[in-house]
Amino acid sequence: MADDTVVVIQKELPMAAFPAIADIRRQGQLCDVTLKVADQKFSAHRIILAATIPYFHAMFTHDMVETKQAEITMESVEPSALEALINFAYTGRVVIDGNNVQSLLIVASFLNMQAVKEACSNYLKNRLEPSSCLSVRAFADQYLCAALVEAANKYLQNNFRQVALSSDFLALTKSEMLEILSRDELYVSSEEQIFEAVMRWIKHLPEARVSDLPELMVKVRLPLLTPQYLSDKVATEDVIKNSLQCRDLLDEARDYHLMPERRLLMQTFKTRPRCCTDVPGFIFAVGGLTSAGDSLSTVEIFDPLTVQWSPGEPMSTMRSRVGVAVLKGLLYAVGGYNGMERLDTVEMYDPVFKRWSRVAPMKCKRSALGAVSLNGRIIVCGGYDGVTSLHTCESYDPENNVWSQMQPMHKHRSASGVTVLHGCVIACGGHDGLSIFDSVESYNPTRGEWVQLPPMKSKRCRLGVATLNGKVYAVGGYDGCVFLRSVERYDPDTQTWEIVAPMQVKRSRVAVAATYGRLYAIGGYDGQTNLNSVEMYDPHTDEWKFVKNMSAHEGGVGVGVIPMDSFGEEGTHFNDNNHEI
Repeated sequence: MADDTVVVIQKELPMAAFPAIADIRRQGQLCDVTLKVADQKFSAHRIILAATIPYFHAMFTHDMVETKQAEITMESVEPSALEALINFAYTGRVVIDGNNVQSLLIVASFLNMQAVKEACSNYLKNRLEPSSCLSVRAFADQYLCAALVEAANKYLQNNFRQVALSSDFLALTKSEMLEILSRDELYVSSEEQIFEAVMRWIKHLPEARVSDLPELMVKVRLPLLTPQYLSDKVATEDVIKNSLQCRDLLDEARDYHLMPERRLLMQTFKTRPRCCTDVPGFIFAVGGLTSAGDSLSTVEIFDPLTVQWSPGEPMSTMRSRVGVAVLKGLLYAVGGYNGMERLDTVEMYDPVFKRWSRVAPMKCKRSALGAVSLNGRIIVCGGYDGVTSLHTCESYDPENNVWSQMQPMHKHRSASGVTVLHGCVIACGGHDGLSIFDSVESYNPTRGEWVQLPPMKSKRCRLGVATLNGKVYAVGGYDGCVFLRSVERYDPDTQTWEIVAPMQVKRSRVAVAATYGRLYAIGGYDGQTNLNSVEMYDPHTDEWKFVKNMSAHEGGVGVGVIPMDSFGEEGTHFNDNNHEI
């Protein structure tokens, strides 16, 4: 006999049932348990609490004494937070705001309600500020919110100068200070900001803290301070004068400056510049090409938070294949090609006054050059002068507005990719007019020489290079036969290159910037057309995704990231006051 059964499925039944159960609870019907907190009581249904809240599931299904109690007393729980979470058990909805977020997170942690705990954690993470960063970090650590601790640490590193001005900073313990000062990743425009933060912390409670000064001063990288600052600021502090250990550290720093021939013997963490490569900022796309191949003076600005491009103040000169570097919040456009000749001119953009001004020209005309900032200077490498590919390098001193020659690279490199890693300049690939390179070399400013690093897996010129999370990324380019979308990454710990996810499209003449923990591949040329498209790489997921296209450029741009704090109030973004899940 044939099977004559029918299965009835009402998919919307669970969705319809919970609102009905919530209505029954509001009317006080069929409730079989009361939760008492202080002088407040909340009626509910055991089955609903057990089905939606892990804490009550364990309580009501494991033959505990509370299983049969009509009234259960809850200790050390915020009543309003518990009420909100009981309501959440019935509705799946809770409103988080600045007044309740911490109490909700505490109670959600107690009840093991991970979705609410994570939502509270994300709420706090998205609203970190200099004044609250350290207290949020301590709170997150107490309640085992690892992602929030990591986010607060990242915020601290990226905004150290502002955080160091907060009252929470002054309340840190010595061990907490030592841990923070030890970080390579602190973003500071100068080690002066580290020294001044230490002195502010000491002077807040001088009698209790002056004995801690020598131990903290070991973490200040005094050799990175200028001789003038060491003499005028450090040496004049009474607490420094009165400490034999601090005076020894000061003498050591002075010796570093006075006896350059001994610097190789004095290499420690103190002589290594801090290297925050995840500075939150705006990406400036500078110069570049039209679809007809003409050079541009156009500038546009990308905000990674709003994912929008906006127009910026144009340069005074048209520049394609331009070198771009950012130093102390100022953006430098170096050399390039104006459509008729290679340029030695340099102009500087001040984001506060929103204007460009000329600075001293380079000693050599260069287009397709690499430009970076390191140790308070702009360094340019290689390029093309209109006749030949260059191996020469120059260094710009903004204090004296002068360029000086540096040790040349081993290879003549035009259209290479240049970045900074752990206080060294890294030059990747490029060409000499005849051959395209896979070779990589590194310049150590203390040693004053270039050394070979392991070669890339692919030959690349017209590539983009940037440093993110202590690793160098080589992006796209041209290998002599094929326009590339491949990407590889150099790990200095293992001294190896590894392939990571390729971009969505082929890009040579691509510009690459790192900010907010992501890489951005901007513009380029795919072998047929100049590109205005932009891709973002997330190192956590190993994926590239398209973001907003440039609106005023078609490839060939130079890019630099101006830190958010260089803009004053313009660099601040505000979020909504509440968040709902």
